Amino acid sequence: MYQSDITQFINQLKQQQPKLEDEQRRGRALLWDKQPIDLEERSEQQQSRVKQTSYVYYQNF
Repeated sequence: MYQSDITQFINQLKQQQPKLEDEQRRGRALLWDKQPIDLEERSEQQQSRVKQTSYVYYQNF
């Protein structure tokens, strides 16, 4: 069965470094996989925010 040079390289790399895939999965989980959002909590947070004035650099004290 034909395998491209890149596929052969990846297979060799996986054989030489068997923990590589696990490290990649942990890295992905750290940077990309996020916890589900609690919609009720998010709604409460948005409602509790103080609205910003239209021109933030000028304030009547």
